[in-house]
Amino acid sequence: MDYGRDPIFPEGFLWGASSAAWQVEGGVAEGGRTPAIIDLNSKTKKPYADNSIAADHYHHWKEDVQLMAECGFTSYRFSLAWPRIIPASDGKVNPEGIQFYNDLIDELLAHNITPIVTLYHYDMPVWVDELGGWRDRRVIELFDHYVRVCFEAFGDRVKYWLSINEQNMQIVYGKWLGLDKGCADWEKDKWRINHIMNLCHAKAVIACHELVEGGKIGPVPGYVPIYPESCKPQDQIAAMNAEELTEKIWNDLYAFREYSGFVKQYWKLHDIDPDIRPGDMELIGQAKIDYFALNCYRSNVAKDCPKEESYLELALNKEGKKGQFVYPKFPGEYALAPNPYVETTDWDWEIDPVAMRYMLRYVWDHYRLPMMITENGLGAHEQVGPDGQVHDANRIAFLRDQIYQVGLAIEDGCEVIGYNPWSFTDLLSTGNGMAKRYGLVYINTTDEETLDLRRIPKDSFYWYSRLIRSNGRDWGRPATKETNRNEEKNA
Repeated sequence: MDYGRDPIFPEGFLWGASSAAWQVEGGVAEGGRTPAIIDLNSKTKKPYADNSIAADHYHHWKEDVQLMAECGFTSYRFSLAWPRIIPASDGKVNPEGIQFYNDLIDELLAHNITPIVTLYHYDMPVWVDELGGWRDRRVIELFDHYVRVCFEAFGDRVKYWLSINEQNMQIVYGKWLGLDKGCADWEKDKWRINHIMNLCHAKAVIACHELVEGGKIGPVPGYVPIYPESCKPQDQIAAMNAEELTEKIWNDLYAFREYSGFVKQYWKLHDIDPDIRPGDMELIGQAKIDYFALNCYRSNVAKDCPKEESYLELALNKEGKKGQFVYPKFPGEYALAPNPYVETTDWDWEIDPVAMRYMLRYVWDHYRLPMMITENGLGAHEQVGPDGQVHDANRIAFLRDQIYQVGLAIEDGCEVIGYNPWSFTDLLSTGNGMAKRYGLVYINTTDEETLDLRRIPKDSFYWYSRLIRSNGRDWGRPATKETNRNEEKNA
C-alpha cells in the first residue's frame, strides 16, 4: 500500500543499536571471566583476529555510552557474558562481572538510554561445555541458575530482556558455529539440542516474569524472508518448506508453546527422536513471551528441488569477494537460488529493504505480538580516509531504506517498538574478524594489529543521529561531522 507520505513513527519509539559481549568486549581473561566456547571457535577463523580484544568495550564502555548519548540513542541492545558472571562449575557469582554490567547499565540509564539485554549470545562457558553443553540436559538447570542471577542483579533497572540469540541459526548453521562437537550424527542430534535449548528459553521466560517486576522477555530469531523463485506452485511450496526449516518451526514454538505438525512430520519422516520427556511440554507451556526481537539482514529465494536432485551443501562467502556463495540444495525439500532483482554485499548477502516490511507483516499476521528490530545492518570493507573520517554513504543508503520499510510496516498496522541495528561500534564479525565492519562508529584496529582502538564516528553516525532526534522524520541529505557542527552552530 502506498500512503502518499513518509511513514510516522510512534512517540516513545526506541532508537539505538546493538552488540554482543563476545564480539565487542574483549578482556576475555580479565575481571574474573573464564573462557567461552566461542572464544575457542574465534581462534579457528585465521587470518582474522580472535575475540581477545575485539573493540575493547570492556575498557572503553564509558566512552562508548557517551557516544551513544551524543548520537541520541534511547535504547541499547547488548548481551551479558555467561562466563563473566558464572565463571566456574561451582556456580559462584563473580562480583567483578556483576559490577561491570551494573556500571554499564547505570551509565546507560544516566543518559536516558533504555537497556535491552540478551541473556545468551553464543558465549557458553567452557566449563559448561565440558559437562556436555547443549547436548546434556544438565545445562537446563545451569542456565536457570545463570538467568536467575542476572534477573536478581539487574532486574530492578532492566525491564526488556531477550532469551537466546538466533537459536534457529545455531541449529541451521551449527557445524559452522561449532555446536556439532561431540555429536555422532548432527542432522539427528541437532533436534535434541534444539529441544534442550527450548527448555532453557522457557526457564528464562518463566524466571523473568517471576523475578523482574514489570519485566518483559522474548526470543531473538534470525529471520531471512524467503520468496519463491517463480509463480510455479512447487516453488511456492519450496519457499514455505525453507521458511519452516530455517525459522517458522522456532517461532511457532515460541508463540504457541508447542511443536507444529510440520516439524513432527519431519521428525517422523527422518526417523528423528528429539527426546521430549515427561514434563517438558508443560514447562514450555508456561513460557508466554511478551514480544519478538528480530534480526534481519537479507532475504533468500527458494525453488523446487525434486528428490532426484543431488544434495549440495551451503558454502558461505568467507572472504568478502562477490560470487563465492554456494546456494544449497535439499532434495525433496527446497533449493536456494540467487535473486536477480536485488543487489548484494561483498559477502553475497542480498540488499533487500522490502524484506524488512515483509518480515514484520508476516510475523505480526502470524503471532500478533509486539516486535523490535535487534539486528539489521551492512557489513563492508572500510578504512579511515585522508581527512581522518569514515565516509560510508552505502551504509547510510542501506539504513535509510531499511528504516523506511520499518515505518511502512508500522503504517500497515504492525506493532513495532524499536529499531536497534547491528552494530553500534565496529566489532568482531562472527566469521570475518575486523575485516567486515558494521558499526556506526569505526574502531581503529585491524585483524593484523591492534592499533590505538580510537573511536571515529562515521558519516552514518551523524545521519542516524538526525533521524533519531526527529523521531524518524528527517530523511535528509547524508550528514557528516562537519555538517552536524554547522547546524548546531546555527541553531
